[in-house]
Amino acid sequence: MMTSTLLTLLYLAAASSALLDPGKLNERAPDSFRARFETSEGAFVVEVTREWAPLGADRFYNLVKHGFYDGTRFFRVLAGFVVQFGVHGDPEVQRVWGGQTIKDDPVKESNRRGTLTFATSGTDTRTTQLFINLADNATLDASGFAPFGVVAEGMDVVERFYVGYGEMAPDGKGPDYERLVNEGNAYLEKEFPELDHIRKAVIVE
Repeated sequence: MMTSTLLTLLYLAAASSALLDPGKLNERAPDSFRARFETSEGAFVVEVTREWAPLGADRFYNLVKHGFYDGTRFFRVLAGFVVQFGVHGDPEVQRVWGGQTIKDDPVKESNRRGTLTFATSGTDTRTTQLFINLADNATLDASGFAPFGVVAEGMDVVERFYVGYGEMAPDGKGPDYERLVNEGNAYLEKEFPELDHIRKAVIVE
């Protein structure tokens, strides 16, 4: 069985060089498509409807297509609320993408259970981080969180992700965000070894 460290080295070695040049990752997504996530708990499939949030769907399509999410951890898992992921395990890649924001999409679909949405810290600040709603979180709609897809298969897998660390520091026992961004998977593997992770994410043709 491969260790998590070996898996990390493998995904880093296989990472597309395009990840270091975000300007090249601007392909328009299909009107609808599926993305399959192989994780430490099994597989789940996201079905994306571009009309729901076109800019978000395009960003997600390009990131998945070029392997951005391979090897990343589900670093914030809050039972009955959300599963969050999307910080790259290689700090060099994360630094490149940290400032690659996209404008907001109007919220057309509610943040119901199973929907996939980009995280945001304010107006037009979406980059690479995503969350899956573990419950009907309609209260997020008014804050501009625009779902662009939904877990079509494997929601039971998503609900098995490790929740023991809870909220991120300093409010909970989870990872410190600054260390996560600056140290990547090396920090998570050492300090938060129980976190589940994505082995590989691919667009389903």
